[in-house]
Amino acid sequence: MALPYLEAVLCFMILNYIFETYLNIRQHRALKLPTLPKSLAKVISHEKFEQARAYSLDKSNFNFVREAITIVCDIIILYYKVLPWLWKNSGVLVTNVGLNAENEIIHTLAFLAGVMVWSQITDLPFSLYSTFVIEARHGFNKQTFWLFIWDMIKGILLSTVLAPPIVAAIIVIVQNGGPYLAIYLWGFMFALALLMMTIYPIMIAPLFNKFTPLPEGSLREKIEKLADSLKFPLKKLFVVDGSTRSSHSNAYMYGFFKNKRIVLYDTLIQQCSNDNEIVSVLAHELGHWKLNHTAYSFVAVQLLTFMQFGGYTLVRNSKDLFESFGFEDQPVIIGLIIFMHTIIPIQHLLSFCLNLVSRAFEFQADAFAKNLGYAPELRGALVKLQEENLSAMNTDPWYSAYHYSHPPLVERLSALEDLDSKKED
Repeated sequence: MALPYLEAVLCFMILNYIFETYLNIRQHRALKLPTLPKSLAKVISHEKFEQARAYSLDKSNFNFVREAITIVCDIIILYYKVLPWLWKNSGVLVTNVGLNAENEIIHTLAFLAGVMVWSQITDLPFSLYSTFVIEARHGFNKQTFWLFIWDMIKGILLSTVLAPPIVAAIIVIVQNGGPYLAIYLWGFMFALALLMMTIYPIMIAPLFNKFTPLPEGSLREKIEKLADSLKFPLKKLFVVDGSTRSSHSNAYMYGFFKNKRIVLYDTLIQQCSNDNEIVSVLAHELGHWKLNHTAYSFVAVQLLTFMQFGGYTLVRNSKDLFESFGFEDQPVIIGLIIFMHTIIPIQHLLSFCLNLVSRAFEFQADAFAKNLGYAPELRGALVKLQEENLSAMNTDPWYSAYHYSHPPLVERLSALEDLDSKKED
């Protein structure tokens, strides 16, 4: 008797939707609170609080609708065997255009093309509403409709170019991996991750944004001085035109070994009142580097990836598993899709654990910046970024613990104050 794999997956999807909806309701109630937390009342203006509350509530209401539609669509696709139907008909399409449907690589690419078309169609209304209604209503959206469409077209073209060789390589590895399949798959994905981390900022990101060197001046001097004091091998310092699409702000760094680069959003420079606030944000980011947080996170992800591939090798030849989802044969890509559905409970648990670690890292990076003497500037920058990005001021503790990779502002300011108290003692 075949085990009810599909029914188990559907059951967990529904239970997870109920649980996350409960958390969303708790967060929605917190967002509706009419007053600021006491610790923020003296540093956040009432006007900014009301704007942030309206923005957060709009996003929350939108999320309720989106999640409900998504879970219904996902259940329909699995329960009514839409994926087997798409796999079968993609093979028919391949045959009709004169290609060999017995070639699993060609068949798989046709199947994934259908999946991509479906994903674009179903996601487009949500993306349009989020960008041109919610983000525009609250003053964040800066892109035109045609820029939005052009970005989408470029994304599709990139997928069309990059996906075929990656998919083909995975299929060949699975077909010929033998007892060392998990090692080969992990090795391939590890190499691919390194390759993408190398080429993305150099070849892909510039297709969507313009990167220019940070002009000479006091800000550049202070950043270079900070990097030099920490022996951070800064090679290039860029400003990206994030304001062409959104007024949200950010900063990040990338690169391997002795070739590090820092990127500042132009909106971050515009929003911070002085250079020292921007430098304090980078002191926090450099704290992640100095404390090896990036390396630890990368190693953790690689270990989890290897474990997942190890699990996949144990079930990839399970005929009952494929039949439970409506498939008569056992294509490689379908096996991976089914396997990822069956480990959803583990993925959610691991995601929660990784968020806990990430939050701990954020506190440590804040402490690092404070120890460099940037505590006042970091507090000011955190408050300013919270205001300018209209981030949620009131958060439910259960919701934030489950979803947030960064601690809420209240907790970060409190931690900085505790560090001051300990230093005085």
